[in-house]
Amino acid sequence: MKRILLYLSLTALCWNCTRDSNIAKYQTGRDHIVHVQEKIREIKIEDVLIGSWPLLYLMNNYLFISDYKSTDCQIHIFEKDTFNYVTGTAEAGRGPGEITRMGHIAIDEENHMFYVSDHGKQQIFGYDLDSVLAGPFYRPEVKASLNGEMFPEKYQYINDTLCIGVTIERLGNSQFNKIMAKWNMKTGTIQPMKYRHPDIERRRITFAVSVEHGIYVEGHSYCDLMSICSLDGELIYNIYGRNWKDRMSNRTSYYEKIVFCNDKIIALYSGQDTFSENMHEALPSKFLVFDIQGNYLQTIETGYRIVDFCHDRENNRLIMSLDDNIQFAYLELDGIV
Repeated sequence: MKRILLYLSLTALCWNCTRDSNIAKYQTGRDHIVHVQEKIREIKIEDVLIGSWPLLYLMNNYLFISDYKSTDCQIHIFEKDTFNYVTGTAEAGRGPGEITRMGHIAIDEENHMFYVSDHGKQQIFGYDLDSVLAGPFYRPEVKASLNGEMFPEKYQYINDTLCIGVTIERLGNSQFNKIMAKWNMKTGTIQPMKYRHPDIERRRITFAVSVEHGIYVEGHSYCDLMSICSLDGELIYNIYGRNWKDRMSNRTSYYEKIVFCNDKIIALYSGQDTFSENMHEALPSKFLVFDIQGNYLQTIETGYRIVDFCHDRENNRLIMSLDDNIQFAYLELDGIV
């Protein structure tokens, strides 16, 4: 009996090792670096003043620039192709339809809607894009509430009953975790994804969702780890960087943002000291490029400190907000990725 139990244990161990080898990818090189600073093109915005740390979103033919520090409109809308200013919305304030503490903006291109989280009022407001463009007196409607011990921080809108993204999980004593989850905007139901890496306790994550490829990607802010999972939360691959061994420290920042770029995954990646006295120095300047299976392809070094970015699929370019000698810029990807 002892021999049988020993045999079964060894068999199970071997099976797990084989399985782990199929899903774990260790990448210690990542040394194919493409320098593109001379190809970066400045976007000159002269019609509106935008504060530091602006975030970028794309919807149909428009570029949204969010400015949570603004005392007036907190969302500025530009033509995507020309970067000409169109209008502003999401006025700051505590009145009806105003935003007190703006969070994430989710895009619903099919219905010409976008949704703005207000963490002051603990509500999500729905904006009709056509109405916003039509005139200055439009007021959004309340779409959902953010009350509870678990609520969405950032998410990709798929439909009213399915959103996928990062959810805040309160742990008590001002502690919290961030987890990937499905969220039903109509009912408020949140369903955490099945997979969480067992060796990570303090989770700070970013993500990207591809309905086309049937996967989402989860990148860790303080761990050199990127995971690829099915839309049901089943692990497909874990991609470990060379600094995975330092996963218990928050001294170094790794994945800042991830997007899908056609059949590639592009990750804004830092590797910089987060305890630097100069926050500017801690910002990332490079993108890691992977294929859909998480295999490393190349590193794009921009030479600029990047706050945020998005992928303009129609023009195949990255649009970036920067904390540098220029504030906004773009990079044409043809011939690079």
